[in-house]
Amino acid sequence: MALNDTTAAAAPQPFDESTIDGPSGDGDPMGTPAPDEKVLWKGKPDLAVLARSAFHTRKVALYFAALIGISLTFGNMNAAIVCAVLGVAGLVVLQSLAWLCRRTTVYILTNDRLIIRKGMAIETRINLPLKQIAAANLKMRGKSHGDIAMELNGERLLGYILMWPHVRPFKFAHPQPMLRAVPDAEQVASLLADAASKFTQIERNAAETTDQTIQTAKQENGPAPRPAAQNDLRDLSDRGLEGAPA
Repeated sequence: MALNDTTAAAAPQPFDESTIDGPSGDGDPMGTPAPDEKVLWKGKPDLAVLARSAFHTRKVALYFAALIGISLTFGNMNAAIVCAVLGVAGLVVLQSLAWLCRRTTVYILTNDRLIIRKGMAIETRINLPLKQIAAANLKMRGKSHGDIAMELNGERLLGYILMWPHVRPFKFAHPQPMLRAVPDAEQVASLLADAASKFTQIERNAAETTDQTIQTAKQENGPAPRPAAQNDLRDLSDRGLEGAPA
């Protein structure tokens, strides 16, 4: 009887969804860490940073403020009122979209892969094996928040529309998944790069997300050997890049 209790205690435990503030994986292997996976970090975008960086609320506010100023300069009060109403309505819509995007987004980094749960209209789960990540590029959005874009290896590419807004802007030919507006961005980028470097060489750019490399850190290491019994649980890390509606 004692042997049975010990065996049960040592068995891998399912991922605890109660620790997630956001959409559930519902046990889907693509969106839920396997019992033998180690969760290194989990998080979601910051609302204020997401609104101004992904939904451009600050730019829209400045645009309508300029229109209002021009209208008042020429003495056209009616045009100024119309611009003010349209500006407020537009900002409300964009801020609502940002709130909904944050509410329906969860990022989960494990020792094997990065999982993105997203979906303002249709919930989608994206599986990014760490061995497919060639570079992690960090763009700071203020003092501690930032975006982390990932350049990918492999022939299989995820669709730009499937990943939006969690994708680097204007990279249509080779879409780059991106963690948006994450807190403690430098620490998360370093954690991601260190985890991925165990599978393949990875270039880490800790400055602006540009084509110029400012900082590189490379480490060559083969993946640690895994028991044959765990191969089935690691299926998703061998199948390449995937994303599908839940």
